[in-house]
Amino acid sequence: MHNLDSDSEDELPPGWEEKSTEDGNVYFVNTCTSKIQWTHPRTGCKKVIPKELPFGWTKKDDESGKTVYIHKETGDMTYIDPRLAFAKEEKKHVHDFRQRFDASSTAFQVLHGVDLSGKYALITGSNAGIGYETAKSMARHGCNILFANRNLEATQLAIKEICRETNAAEENLKMVHLDLASLQSVRKCALAVKTMFSDHLDMLILNAGVFGLPYTETEDKFETTFQVNHLGHMYLTLLLEPLLKKNSRVLFVSSESHRFANLKNTFTQQSLSMSREQYSSMMAYNNSKLFNVVTAKVLSEEWKSKGICVNSLHPGNMVFTNLSKSWWLFRLAFFLVRPFTKSLQQAAATTVYVATDSDLEGVTGLYFNNCFYCQESELARDRDIASEVFSISLKMIQQRVGAEHIQKYVDKFVKT
Repeated sequence: MHNLDSDSEDELPPGWEEKSTEDGNVYFVNTCTSKIQWTHPRTGCKKVIPKELPFGWTKKDDESGKTVYIHKETGDMTYIDPRLAFAKEEKKHVHDFRQRFDASSTAFQVLHGVDLSGKYALITGSNAGIGYETAKSMARHGCNILFANRNLEATQLAIKEICRETNAAEENLKMVHLDLASLQSVRKCALAVKTMFSDHLDMLILNAGVFGLPYTETEDKFETTFQVNHLGHMYLTLLLEPLLKKNSRVLFVSSESHRFANLKNTFTQQSLSMSREQYSSMMAYNNSKLFNVVTAKVLSEEWKSKGICVNSLHPGNMVFTNLSKSWWLFRLAFFLVRPFTKSLQQAAATTVYVATDSDLEGVTGLYFNNCFYCQESELARDRDIASEVFSISLKMIQQRVGAEHIQKYVDKFVKT
């Protein structure tokens, strides 16, 4: 049995060549015997390549009628199919995928050769930090992006900067107002998105978040960290369900902090929002990140039959962004560890990987860290807790703005 974690078994024995067919299959030729076979001579596995050329490549026939491949940016020409650089073993099961990236990988590396032209993504919290880096990386590869943010002036500047840095077409980058601290704003945002993206949404990336806030309440009278990080995103996701089709991907950007959640004195039949008396800014954050993971779990089960994939992920520990801006002490702590944490490009890598990688087609209900799946906390794996969190969240939304457009979930999950 060969070691799937090793790259060496992919090396061809002497005398063998790897070739490709137009429809994305790989075959192997022994130049000494002229033998042709579909399986790798060392591993015995079949391999496939993308049906389309990698991003930035085109092809034409030369004077002799032979196909030549041209890189549009550099002008480099080759007779070797560039798709072969992205050949992968044919999957026997949806979860058969190797770890090809890690904590040091960048979003640009993850997207190497990936063409996102014609894809549509909505990213919350995308005018700065990891969300901005995610948007920039995907826009660089042709993705149409809808920036869903509270500060539209800052968003407009972010879009102009991305266009300047990546040569992305500005008409492919649009913005919509979203204030996650207002369920009415979330509803208005969803209506606007349905108008702008009337057909489908390929990727819904729920990235926005707050951290370390003193106790404050939203206009809906819920604790702010809870509503911004969890309830607003959950409501937005449910409202945008009509735009999610087979192979659409929903990503909840959570955190390893979910492992330190403590639902004691918080988990009641009526509310998940902390009261002023019991409030701890760190625990409010930890709990909200747990709610992200379990919401992804519930929706992955609900939407599996539709082919909609829902996953959660951790971008990186204490990445230096505006997330720590609420208190000078948090800001100082994040600054001091900055040399030892991920860059923004590295922090965006897991999000981009889960949103775009072809290996993850059909993969749903998992939690990712450092561009690979890992096991969530024990609380996050508790199905009863997940169902209860989902039920109470629905009840809280219903109490504030009614159950229009989410009635089927209220009927199924909310206990009378």
